[in-house]
Amino acid sequence: MPYIIGTAGHIDHGKTSLIKALTGQDTDRLKEEKERGISIDLGFAYLELPDGSRAGIVDVPGHERFIRNMLAGAHGMDLVLFTVAADDGIMPQTEEHLDILHLLGVKRAIFLITKADLVGAARIKEVEEDIRILTLGTALEDSPVLAFSSVTGQGLDELRRLIWAQLQNYEKGAGSGYFRLPVDRVFVLQGHGLVVTGTALSGTVRTGDRVRALPGDQLFRVRSLQVHNRPVESAGRGQRVALNLAGPEKIALERGDVICDEKLTRSSDRLDAFLEVRPAATKGIKSHQRIRVHLGTAERLGKLILLPEREKAEPKETVYCQITLEEPLLVMRGDRFIVRDETAQRTLGGGTVIHPWARRHRRKEPGLAERLALLRSGEPSQLLKAFLEEAEEFALAVGPIYEFLNVTEEEAAQWIARAPEVVAFKTEREQFFTTAGKWRQFRETILRMLGDFHAAHPLAPGMDMEELRVKLPYRVPVKLFHDLIDILAREQAIARDGSFVRLPAHRVRMSPEEESLSTEVQRLLGSNPGAPPDVKQLERDLGAARAKLGEVLRVLEREGKIVRVTTDLVFAAHYIDKVKAELYKYLSTHGEITAATFRDLIGSSRKYAIGLLEYFDRVGVTTRVGDVRKLRAPAAAKPEEARPGRPEAASS
Repeated sequence: MPYIIGTAGHIDHGKTSLIKALTGQDTDRLKEEKERGISIDLGFAYLELPDGSRAGIVDVPGHERFIRNMLAGAHGMDLVLFTVAADDGIMPQTEEHLDILHLLGVKRAIFLITKADLVGAARIKEVEEDIRILTLGTALEDSPVLAFSSVTGQGLDELRRLIWAQLQNYEKGAGSGYFRLPVDRVFVLQGHGLVVTGTALSGTVRTGDRVRALPGDQLFRVRSLQVHNRPVESAGRGQRVALNLAGPEKIALERGDVICDEKLTRSSDRLDAFLEVRPAATKGIKSHQRIRVHLGTAERLGKLILLPEREKAEPKETVYCQITLEEPLLVMRGDRFIVRDETAQRTLGGGTVIHPWARRHRRKEPGLAERLALLRSGEPSQLLKAFLEEAEEFALAVGPIYEFLNVTEEEAAQWIARAPEVVAFKTEREQFFTTAGKWRQFRETILRMLGDFHAAHPLAPGMDMEELRVKLPYRVPVKLFHDLIDILAREQAIARDGSFVRLPAHRVRMSPEEESLSTEVQRLLGSNPGAPPDVKQLERDLGAARAKLGEVLRVLEREGKIVRVTTDLVFAAHYIDKVKAELYKYLSTHGEITAATFRDLIGSSRKYAIGLLEYFDRVGVTTRVGDVRKLRAPAAAKPEEARPGRPEAASS
């Protein structure tokens, strides 16, 4: 099983010397590090283990100015070699590094009292006692402590034995999810091209795989892999990996980016989390405080909002919070992060991500604390239910589900199958999932909205489906929405007429006032059928409100008593039938007709003639060729056929 060993400790407490004594490898690779004698950036080595395998080693800088570099290397550590110099004892970065390791969930450490050759036994015992006190209440309490000297070799053999014992007894766990590797180095190697390195957090990658870089969404192909300078065909969780990538010509990769399986697609700039405030945050953390967030190898400026609504979290408190980031990053549920103050002077706390793509929460949002606790619990069926309930979409495809759960698609399918509250809907191309509660709410919402619509528009045959969809309280894809409407129609909860939806009991019934208005409209249209008043004139002549007149006209149109030729022009249906017959007869004999000839044929004005010709073009009786109309080929509608728009007619 692969392991990562890390270092921690104050500057000049012998971390790099320790690794050199242990492995024979110098992790200071930069010229400036050699000149100044201090570690500035991450260093890397490997340790040969008794079983023939190699453990990766990440050597972190100890200077307070390079905490961001230390944090970039601290993720994924299985065992920490924590140095405390015998002459200096506990120092500021000793405390801060311990806080960081505790917050990142590192469970195993060996504390090394370095430079043991410089002091006596009494001082060694005093420093050991200080270490015991410092680690009380942290994840590294009761870790072994060993006096060590890289000069004399004191403790080196025992250290090797301790490391092997710690790793052998370490229950690392199988891990879950797709391949993720936070990038800590990016460089171009002559003859090979782009190379990135990092510690793999999860999954497996193989030569030839397609991988994605997030954020940025760049796709690459894995040319080759190395683990501890050895070529390999595959690598994965818990290994230091170098990937040689082939991809786009313009490459914008840097430390903080994540190389991941191409099935992972979502980055985030807003997340919900469970936060522990450390004693070093002496003034606590205020809600809406600006912070620096360290996650994986990334550092982001952001803002921390305490949840549920409160003003401040005191040192040693644990709280729920929402973090908004100025720039997105790839973050998954269960990821650990560190929070530092905006000026990067101190570590304030850290915690665990419980929702990587959280929505903005409302002030005094009911039930928020309970939902956050449910998201943190991790019980599979309840967690899945909570995620689907929280989603702004009515239902989700499997992709967002497995990304949220931080498992593979196959594992997500097993979770879904075991969740009694999850309901599946299958469209032609994709399957969607929601909760039984959300489906009940959808049904009730549809029925309520239709009832409200019928009350407001009693003369309308139903509500337009798209209008209904966009007014729902959550997003529903068009195809899925149509399928859901069909389900409700089969259950006879609603009725669907083309693109309109109604309650089954809804019928268009005019009031006496509306019946009178309908009669008057037909009278006015029939009094001079070739030159009827337009809609605005009808409104003035009848003294009717535009909305009410519009509803009556739509009823008459559906009943086939009138025909709407343009937006503002309607004709009596019998007149349209008469004109259509005359037009068909003329074109059958002459083959074509001009607008002027048509005007004279029907004895009307140009205004009405043009409107009627465009209508006949639109319904497929004629086709315009230049300035003339001809019967539409291959077969035009015959005058005895039912006119388009009549309920008994097929479209012509």
